[in-house]
This record gives sequence, C-alpha cells and structure tokens, in this order.
Amino acid sequence: MAIQTWQLDTTHTTVGFTVRHMVVAKVHGRFTRFEGKLTLQGDDFTKASVEVKLEAASLDTGVEARDNHLRSPDFFDVAAFPKLIFRSKRVEAVKGDHYRVVGDLTVRDQTHEVVLDAELLGRAKDPFGTERIAFQATTHLDRKQFGLTWNQAMEAGGVLVGERVDISLDVQAVPATVPADKAA
Repeated sequence: MAIQTWQLDTTHTTVGFTVRHMVVAKVHGRFTRFEGKLTLQGDDFTKASVEVKLEAASLDTGVEARDNHLRSPDFFDVAAFPKLIFRSKRVEAVKGDHYRVVGDLTVRDQTHEVVLDAELLGRAKDPFGTERIAFQATTHLDRKQFGLTWNQAMEAGGVLVGERVDISLDVQAVPATVPADKAA
C-alpha cells in the first residue's frame, strides 16, 4: 500500500471558530496563516495521520481591537506562544465517509486530546490536473483547558466571552510534491 503525503492548500482551506459573546450572540473568527500535512496509506483513512500548525497571530475576527486583545497575554499570548498545533493519534471509521480524528491540540503549551468529527467530501482533479482531496471537520473545546481564562462578568448576569469554542474546518489538500504556487 503506497504512502502518500498531502499538504493543505491554504488558499482553499478555512480554519474557523465561533464563541458566545455576551451570552446572547456569537463571534466568528478564523486563522489565516497555517500549514499542514496529511499522510495516507491508500484509501484506508483509518491509517491516516494529520499535523497542522496555525500561526496564533493570524487570528481574524474582523475587528482589529478585539483581534489585538485576543493576541495579548489575556488570551493567546502570541509573543510567547506563536503556534497552535494539532497532531492526530488515530483515525476511527464511523460510517461511510465519516470518521473520528483523535489527536492532541497544543495551545499556550497546554496539550489536550480533542476529537474531530470528519467527513471525506471526495477526491478529484482540478482543471489544471492537480489531484485534490477534501474534508470537513468540526469539534468543540473548553477554552479554559488551554489557559484562555480571561473574562468579564456582565452586569445583567453571565460573562462576556463563552467558555465553549466551536471549531469548523473546510480542508482541501494536494500532493506534497505540488509546488505551493501551483496549489492555488
């Protein structure tokens, strides 16, 4: 069984997150700079491995002041902890094209196991002849586990920033042999 290494096509991959704000609303954000690789053994995805590194400073919620606060020591402390890293430990088949990707996520030098609910969306060649593989995955985590504990009590009750963070990934990958400027 041939082993294939794939790299994330960063122009066609989105790493997004959502968190409650003021109890009643949600704030959406994403990381804009990252790299990752996927190693496959044929079509048996239970033998796959994944590693992704996100640049913490690349987070973007669309509001510069909020992004700067999230980059500060109150949250990600990007000067001291520049990367968020996910490394898979195993992939479990669920049903059909659905999988559970179990791995370790490291944020602020704190590592905890997370489980991604993933779906293989398919494989195809783009109009330029480059083979692509696409996945979608979701998970959620408690940000306090990773040292992201800053908050502020609301006068009417509750807190400014929710503890649960929902993460959604839309991933396209190309063979690692494809030069980065040809992946787009």
